[in-house]
Formats: sequence, structure tokens, C-alpha cells
Amino acid sequence: MRNFTFCLFFLIAGSFLQAQSMVKGRVTDKLTGDGLIGVAIVADTKTGAVSDVNGNYSLKLSEGNHTLEFRSLGYTSFTTQPIIKAGADTLVLNVIMETSARALDMVVVSAGKFEQKLGDVVVSMEVITPHLLESKNTTTIETIMDQVPGVNMTDGQANIRGGSGYTYGGGSRVLLLVDDIPLLSADAGDIKWNFLPIENLQQIEVLKGASSALFGASALNGVINIRTAYPTSTPQTSVVMYSGFYDQPSRGDMAWWGKQNPIFQGTYFFHSRQINNWDLVFGGNLFDNDGYRYDEPERRYRFNVNTRYRFKKVVGLSAGVNFNYMDVSGGNFLLWQNDTSGAYKPLGGSTQHYNNIRFNVDPYITYFTKKGAKHSIHTRYYYTYNDNDTHQSATGKLFYADYQFQKHFENELTFTSGITATSSVIESQLYLNHKSSNEAVYLQADKKFFKKLTASLGVRAESYKMDSVQTRFNIHNGKDTIAKLPFYPVMRAGLNYELAKATYIRISYGQGYRFPSVAEKYIKTAVSGLEIYPNDNLKPETGSSYEIGIKQGFRVGGFQGYADVAAFQMLYHNMMEFAMGQWGNPNVDPLYGVGFKSTNIGTTQISGVDVSLEGEGKINKVGVRLLAGYTYMDPISLDYSYWHDTLSNSSKQNILKYRYHHIAKGDIELNYKGWSLGFSVRYNSFMENIDKFFVDPFFAHVLPGIADYRRQHPDGDLVFDNRISYQLNKMARISLVTNNMFNAIVSSRPGDVLPPRNYALQVALKF
Repeated sequence: MRNFTFCLFFLIAGSFLQAQSMVKGRVTDKLTGDGLIGVAIVADTKTGAVSDVNGNYSLKLSEGNHTLEFRSLGYTSFTTQPIIKAGADTLVLNVIMETSARALDMVVVSAGKFEQKLGDVVVSMEVITPHLLESKNTTTIETIMDQVPGVNMTDGQANIRGGSGYTYGGGSRVLLLVDDIPLLSADAGDIKWNFLPIENLQQIEVLKGASSALFGASALNGVINIRTAYPTSTPQTSVVMYSGFYDQPSRGDMAWWGKQNPIFQGTYFFHSRQINNWDLVFGGNLFDNDGYRYDEPERRYRFNVNTRYRFKKVVGLSAGVNFNYMDVSGGNFLLWQNDTSGAYKPLGGSTQHYNNIRFNVDPYITYFTKKGAKHSIHTRYYYTYNDNDTHQSATGKLFYADYQFQKHFENELTFTSGITATSSVIESQLYLNHKSSNEAVYLQADKKFFKKLTASLGVRAESYKMDSVQTRFNIHNGKDTIAKLPFYPVMRAGLNYELAKATYIRISYGQGYRFPSVAEKYIKTAVSGLEIYPNDNLKPETGSSYEIGIKQGFRVGGFQGYADVAAFQMLYHNMMEFAMGQWGNPNVDPLYGVGFKSTNIGTTQISGVDVSLEGEGKINKVGVRLLAGYTYMDPISLDYSYWHDTLSNSSKQNILKYRYHHIAKGDIELNYKGWSLGFSVRYNSFMENIDKFFVDPFFAHVLPGIADYRRQHPDGDLVFDNRISYQLNKMARISLVTNNMFNAIVSSRPGDVLPPRNYALQVALKF
């Protein structure tokens, strides 16, 4: 009996050992040859392994026939059927994967802080590739943002679906991220578009609607995530050089420069390579602009470095430091002299001259465990120094840190959690000195059911303190407050269902919370003779957004893309906006105390419909790229008392200030045998409501021309751009870009006219 037991044991053990034959290899990208991280290797319908940071994988299989499927977002699944023979120790199986041709399989990260297919995202999102940016000779990302469906730019301020008006550079309801890390300045909480690295760009992801649950306070109206690129196994270098000039305006008396047209020129470069386990990227940008506005030149240089080290001895561990530095000087004025010969000249004849320095240093570390979990720590030190000739300098120092844990489970559940801390120090003649801190914890779960239904649920607790004022969340029981929490809770939820092949319907709800920036709360200055007053009693604003949408993929011959339609509504409480009023002392202050101040304007509501269309491919032998969109918005105030402030609103209707009812844009590019021809169009309807002060006859001598301009341009603005290029060889392309080709006179806000027609000759080299 004992001998039989031993024989049975060895028979089973032998079978077990035989079942442990090793299958290993490397998964690489067909185009670049790079190892692919996070590829799921599914053995006989059961998850077997996940590729590491270098694309390597290993798993054990029993003797016999098996089916292995390799899955990765953005790639076409690869299936093979290896045979494990008796006595075999190791089978080496290397796999090459191709990117998916479907537009809806494009990989994005901003919606859930992890890689998803665009078709599975539960909220509205637009994706901009580097090609559009380069082909339009974009000198800052601000220009390309004005081409994004549902987004309009107002003097450097990004507004998504009418969620913001015009804040004169103070505060933002749109959160800017660079590689998932916030990049809003410590003092003004604003975005400086010329600081962003256009030379090293993988893609731009624009998330529409409240997203505070994942990204924090300033994501009340949406998120713009700038994703930079890491090197491939093949070194890459690109250099773009351009030079251009501003044409005579359609009204000749506006040209203060006479016959010597203002010129602009610049260059930017980029190089990336892998050196053993090091990933290295560096680039730079030089720009010199005479300026189309009088005494408003811009001179800047910027350089950046990205590094990453992939550890050999600790599989899945990588770390690095990213760095970006900019020095910029020039001039700037807020308001014109008038709408005719003085449209490009400053009110009062004086321009503010400045010299600004900005840089950020971003150390980070990422670790992928063997079981598919991810630990990451991202940090940032963001320094801003703004100096000008009005003795109102400001220095901001921002420290940011985020720890995140993420786990992808076998049942298609992704769990994300994290802790975030931010600390800011402001030393300023403009705002005085202030300190602030922000802490948050967040959780999100994303689950796929039946391979068709994606559900997402996230929560966040946000705590903010500026000097002695800090977050308070009151819990009510009827009319009484029964508890005061030192944090503010927000949540987000969404569903996405694949109704048919390439047809996705979605519904989402998100909440937002934003604390006022130092600039909004404490600024006290005068700009172009207008006083701006502080508001120490400014309260935080809260909001929520609702959306239902459908995304439909399509293919017509060799052309494929998607159409997206969404109905939305955003509701804000204690909305903060700069408003004109008699905030000062009428007996002492200029203009009888009339000026601007950031105030809480009450409850507001913005409803509408957003449509976008994006596609790429070939029609017959012609390559086509298409991006287009239309947005209808109804931005209204629900607060009667604010709306009837006589200086705050020029319109008798309750439409919010500095918004449009309609915006539309489109870009199409055609390619044939090395030639490329592109057209862009942007339209916005008439801005119905602005501060009444600008058009009040009593103050016409202070701000001349604004009322006249509005009477002469009652139909909104329509601007066309075009471009033509030729690919000289594999390395070189030459382009001629014409912006505002019909020389339209356009104003995005009172007292400011945008550039006249301008031309740029561009040479791009890639090797």
C-alpha cells in the first residue's frame, strides 16, 4: 500500500512538473519596435500574465495545445496556438502587435487616470494630435485650442461650453495638466500657453464637464491634459523653423507701423533617444515677435528635458525627472484707444512692459507589480516670477505631490485611489504675501460588464486653506446646520454602453468645487486707467454637470472616424466673475470709485448641445484629415438681484457676460503625392452681454469706440485660415500658412482686436 502511495505521488508530481513548462518572450510595437507595457496575455480564456515595463512576459503552461491571446488598448488583438511538448523546458514566443485602425480605439488617459479606448469613455472628450499643431504653424498651444470643438479662447482664457466668461487673467475653471500634473500658477491660478512644450507633444486631451472628483478644484468646467512623448527605440530629431509678417489691416488707418510690416520668427527643436535603460528627451523653443499691437513685442526662449530610467534589477520600476524653463519679455496693454485708428494702440498711450520667468521640476517614480498593480508618486515644483515697469512684481512657488495606487483586476475592474497635497507661497507687491494649502483623497472604480457596459464611479474629499480662511462643508438637518466638515466632498458617475458595433451611448454626472485664487481675492491695481479692487469676502463656488451623449464610429472606404452628439447642462452656485460696479470711494478713488471686482454672482445655468466630427484616412487616392464641431449654449443667470445691477450687464436679458450662443469650427486637410492643402474656419455668434460700463454713454469718453464697434459687428465673427505644404523628401517639408486669410476685423472681448491677416513660411525637418 505504501509503495502504491509513493508511485501515485510521483505520477501526480511528474504530471504537475510537466504542466509547468515555461512560455516567455517580448511583446513589441510593429512600427517602433519598442516593448509594450501592460499587455494582457490570456491563456485559454484565463489571464495568464502581464508584460512588464520592457515588454517582457512569462507564464507556465501544461503539456498540450493552448490558445494565447495578447490584448492591449489601442492595438489589434493577436492570437496564437502554441503546442507544449512533453519534456520541454522553455518556449520562446515573441509577439509583434499593430496599432488599431479604428478611431474609437485611440488610447486616452484623462477620463479615468488610466488608459482607455476613446469609445469607452463615459464623458465628452476631444483629442488633438501633434500633426494639426505643426501644420498650422502654431506658436503656442492657445492657438490650437481655439480650433477644438466646444472650446473658445477669450484673450488667453479657455472656456469649455460657455462655462467661463472673462476673468482678466485671474483664476480658471479649466484645469490644465501636463502629463497628468496640474500647471496653474500659484498666484493667479491662470494658464500661460507659451510655457507649454509644443515641440514635445504626444496628444492633447480635452475633457468637457465638471471633473473635480479625479482632478481637483480647478476642474470645475473641464480638463486640458497635455501629454508629452517618450522616446522609441529609434532616435528621433525634429527641427521646425518659420518666419512671417503681419499684413495691412482691412482698415488702413489701424496700421500704426506704416509701410514696414511687423515680423515674427522662431524655431523649435526636439530630440529623443534611448540609451540602455535611459529614456532621454530634450527640446527648445525660440520666438521673436515685433507684435501687431503698438509697443507690444514678445521675446522668449524655453527649453525642456524629460528623463526616465527603467531599472534592470527591479522589474517594473522606473523613475525620472522632467524639467521646463522659460524666460519671456515684452509689452502688454488691456484696452485700445478706439475702434478705428487706435485699435492697435493702448488707451492712455502707455504699455506695460514685463519680464517673466517660469520653470517646473517634476521628479516621479512608478512601479508595476508582477500582479498588475501600479504605484506612482508624481511631484512638481512650479516657480513663477512676474516683473513689470509698474512696480507690481509677484513671485509664486507651488509644491505638488500625488501618490496613486491603481489595480486592474481579471474581471475588468480598475480601481484607482490617491492622496494629493499642494502648498503655495506668494510674495507680491500686487497681491501682498499669502500662503495656501490643498489636500485631497480620491477613489474611483471603473468596471466593464458583459464586454459592453462600462460603469465609472469616483469620489473626492477636498480641503483648502488660504491664510486663515479654509474649507467648510455644512451638513444641514432641515434649516439647521448639524455639522461642519473641514473638507468638501464631490463625486462623479457615468455609464457607457456599446449599443451596436462602433455605437456608444453614455450618460454622466459630475460635481465641482473651486476656491478663489489669490488674484481674484486680493488683487488691487489699475490697468489702462481702470481700477481693480480686492474682495476679501469672496466665497468658493460649486457646480455640477449632466450629460447624455452618443458616439458613432464609421468607415467609408479608406476613411474612418466618429461623430459625437451630446446634450449637457451645467449648474453653478456662488459663481465667481469680475463685475463692474462702484466698489471704491466715490469721493477719493478714480472714476467715482467705479471699477472691477471679483464677486459671487449667484446661481447660474448653462445648457446646450455639442456636436463634433473627427476622421482620417483616404478617399480614392487623396488623404483626408477632418476635425469639426458645433456648440449651442444657453448661459443664463438664475439670480434676479445680481442681474439687475445697472453697471454689470449691458443686455436686458439674463444671458451671462462674455458668452456666445453659437460657436462652430472646422479644419480639413487634403494630401496627394506629397502636396497638402488645409483650411480652417471658426465662427462665434454676437457676444450679447458685456459689462454695461463699456457701452454706457456716460463713460464713452473713458472707453471710446466699444459701443460703436458692437453696433458695426452685430453678426458675430467668422475667420478663415489656409495652408499649403509640400514634402520635399523623407526629411523635409516646406509650408506656407495664412491666418485670417480674408483679413476680418475680429474682437474676442471689449477693447481688443485680434491680428490682421498674417503669413508664415515654415520649414520642418525630421530625421
